[in-house]
Amino acid sequence: MFDDLNIRAGVPSDIHQLMDLAMNASKELAFVNYDPEKILAEIWSALHQENGIVGVIGPVGGQIEGAVLLRTGAMWYSSEKVLEEKGIFIHPDFRSVKGGRARRLCEFSKRVADQLEMPLIIGILSNDRLEAKARLYERQFGKPSGTFFLYGATPGTGSVKEH
Repeated sequence: MFDDLNIRAGVPSDIHQLMDLAMNASKELAFVNYDPEKILAEIWSALHQENGIVGVIGPVGGQIEGAVLLRTGAMWYSSEKVLEEKGIFIHPDFRSVKGGRARRLCEFSKRVADQLEMPLIIGILSNDRLEAKARLYERQFGKPSGTFFLYGATPGTGSVKEH
C-alpha cells in the first residue's frame, strides 16, 4: 500500500519493537508521567487498525527505524472525525542516516488522511531541534496553525507511573 515510501502499516507482531520505540520516545519527550499500559493500548488497537494505524519504517521482523502513530477521533466541539498524529519518532540510530525518515512519515500521514478523507492534525511538542523540525513540517504541511505552550512542565521530564 505504501511501498513507494518504504513505509508499511504496522502489524501485531511489531508490538514489542514499537513499545521499545514508544518508551524511548516517552523518555525523551514526555512532560507528564507516561503510562506503559496506556501506550500499549493505543498502539495495539492501531496495529489492528481500530480507529488508527501505525506507519512503520522497517521490515516485518526486522529493526524498526521509525514510526508514526495515527488515531481517529473527534475534536471536543464536533462529531466529525479527524486524523490525529499521536507521535512521530525516529530511532536515534537512524536520525542522521540519509533517506528522510521523518519526511517520509509525514508523507505517510498525509496519504492516510487523504485516503480517509479526514483532516490531519499534527504538531511538534519538543524543543530539541525545534527550528529544523518546524521547517520540515512547514515544507510538508504549509504554514502552521497555532502554537503549543507548556506552563509548569518541560518536555523530557515525564517518568513512568508507579502501579
